[in-house]
Amino acid sequence: MVNLNPKRSDEPVWWGLFGAGGTWFAMLTPVTILVLGIMVPLGILDADAMSYERVSGFVTSFIGALFTIATLALPMWHAMHRLHHGMHDLKFHTGVVGKIACYATAFLVSALAIIFVFMI
Repeated sequence: MVNLNPKRSDEPVWWGLFGAGGTWFAMLTPVTILVLGIMVPLGILDADAMSYERVSGFVTSFIGALFTIATLALPMWHAMHRLHHGMHDLKFHTGVVGKIACYATAFLVSALAIIFVFMI
């Protein structure tokens, strides 16, 4: 007999955010660090390119807002998912409370990123 009401898991949602955050962190964060942390301070890129007006203009554009929010939110989802499963691997069985704490933290950072981007 086929079960017409199978129990659904919420894990695909968390694994999707975990994968997106890991990919974002691995592919785009090093480039961001290279540009903002190395090339501008060494004078390879013009410091005027990172003036407040230009950066503010970028962050308030649609693409810039998405980039800023994704840079803050996606790695946090990745980290919190890794922390949640890492605690389980280390025999800290926190159950639903640990899951809620981890994912609520990621949600809070995501919400704050959205709020702060739109406050500019």
